[in-house]
Amino acid sequence: MSTIFDFHDNNGPVPAHQHPNGGGWVADTASVDATAFIGPDAHVFGEARVSDNVMIFGNARVSGDAMVSGNAQVSGSAQVYEDATVYGNAVVSDNARVYGTVQIFGNAMVSGNARVFDTAWVYGNAKVYGTAHVSGTAWVRNNALVYGNAMVSSSS
Repeated sequence: MSTIFDFHDNNGPVPAHQHPNGGGWVADTASVDATAFIGPDAHVFGEARVSDNVMIFGNARVSGDAMVSGNAQVSGSAQVYEDATVYGNAVVSDNARVYGTVQIFGNAMVSGNARVFDTAWVYGNAKVYGTAHVSGTAWVRNNALVYGNAMVSSSS
């Protein structure tokens, strides 16, 4: 059953419902599989798509045209938005922000206050954390660690 909910995204209250698996709020414009878990304080809105066995919990937000699938997890106060894609066993947690046309996949992890944006990819067993930023067309892969105040960027 739809009701009205304000996601505080400057769009005002919109038609939304609580997800049956976890009770988190989902805008009627978003798509979330019944197999996904959306925790009670998590939000999925915009045209976002969440599928498979994804877990979104804490105060996490997935919005815009973002897609999260597989066994991925988004937790804490993390945000995945714009056209970002998170899949496989990837984890986005804490206060991390993932946006742009970014891809985070495999067993990759983005956490802390890290930012991954533009068209960057983080994959394999790579980890980006602390206040690190990965941007441009950079690829962080395999077992790479990017942390602290590091900035990794590449242009096309």
